[in-house]
This record gives sequence, C-alpha cells and structure tokens, in this order.
Amino acid sequence: MDYSGIITIEPGKRSGKPCIRGTRMTVTDVLEYLASGMTHEQLLAEFPDLTETDIRACLAFAADRERKLASLPG
Repeated sequence: MDYSGIITIEPGKRSGKPCIRGTRMTVTDVLEYLASGMTHEQLLAEFPDLTETDIRACLAFAADRERKLASLPG
C-alpha cells in the first residue's frame, strides 16, 4: 500500500512523529489502540475523522519501517 499521501511527518506537529494527514493522530496512537484490543470498527467509531484506509496506512507504514530496521547491518 502506498501510504505516502496519508502518513505525514512535520517537524512542528506532534514532535515530528508520523501522523495521519490532516489530524494530530500518530501512527503509534493507532497501533497502540489496535494492540490494546480495539477493533477497526471501534477505532472508527471513536475517531470519526479516521477511515479504514488510514488504519491500513498505519499498518503498512509500521510494516515498512520494521522491514527497513530488519535490513540494517547488525
């Protein structure tokens, strides 16, 4: 998934953490809610500005970051 139009990093917003475009919600926020057991449906109901695509973009961003970390020389 191409998340480049959804996940943004702006130095003055949330200390430069990756956020969902147009919001102050970080990728970490979404991942922590999902890890705590919230379903996509619960997350969307709690945060009406989010979309299913936003959630999938957060997951894709995290997977991409993990893949990049795994390829770094140890």
